[in-house]
Amino acid sequence: MKLKGIMPALVTPLNEDESINCAVLGELIEDLLNGGADGFYVAGATGEGLALRPSERRVLAEEAIRIVGHRKPCIVQVASTDFNEAIALAKHAEHCGADAISATPPLFFQYDEDDVYNYYKALANAIHIPLMIYYNLAAGFFMNAKFAARAFEIDNVTAIKWTSSDYFQMMELKRLTQGEMNIINGPDEMLLMGLSAGADGGIGTTYNFMLDLVRGVYDCFMEGNLDAAREYQLKMTEIISALKQDSIIPATKAVLEEMGYRVGNASFPMKRYSDAERKMMIDRLKAAGLVLTHGCATK
Repeated sequence: MKLKGIMPALVTPLNEDESINCAVLGELIEDLLNGGADGFYVAGATGEGLALRPSERRVLAEEAIRIVGHRKPCIVQVASTDFNEAIALAKHAEHCGADAISATPPLFFQYDEDDVYNYYKALANAIHIPLMIYYNLAAGFFMNAKFAARAFEIDNVTAIKWTSSDYFQMMELKRLTQGEMNIINGPDEMLLMGLSAGADGGIGTTYNFMLDLVRGVYDCFMEGNLDAAREYQLKMTEIISALKQDSIIPATKAVLEEMGYRVGNASFPMKRYSDAERKMMIDRLKAAGLVLTHGCATK
């Protein structure tokens, strides 16, 4: 299986008690599918996976996979500060029908390359579906092309989510793996750069609410119309620059709420907006070009 195209890092709708709002999850997934999503990244950073109770992570994986119904791939992020829990979540995701799992490197403590390699090897050995490793410097581990190519030699490790602006290293990774590693771009504001460097697609937060702009970047790039792809990327980047003035996950949820999706607040202790704060943030995004319509799209 080779993952490609545009895959929202799915927002997790939460009730007040931080249980999964399954009805809204279904509504959001269906609209994203109708808008052209090529797959979903479930329980990642955008989906607040690491902040949710393990029981709710299981519900989220089960429901997302059930709703998507294999119409498009579902990748379930399983990292946990408890490695045994990560293994359990990986096995659960496979049992539920996930097409792949993903995991950040182990968090917080200072792990060397051998530690992280052994971590991914143990995760891969626990399942029989593809494993997407995840490079994001915010996780605390610098992952260069040489390390990622080494990890690619592990059975079941087929892909990487590359959330870094170092596109030289991405190109090196393509070279070191003879173009065989499935590379997915992470930074939303640099999707076009990632595609130009050889990424097979993108996973992103803002794909939840401006999927048509994201599709514009990808589709125009694939058609060879770079001028049009650049225009779509510039529109995205203006909105993302405005979004980054706030805390990304709570702000994204506030945008979806404004669009009519009752996704709730981000998990505690992430920011809760007052009505005035939310209006100010939404007005700033509108000034940057965001047009809010129910259906996960801007114009």
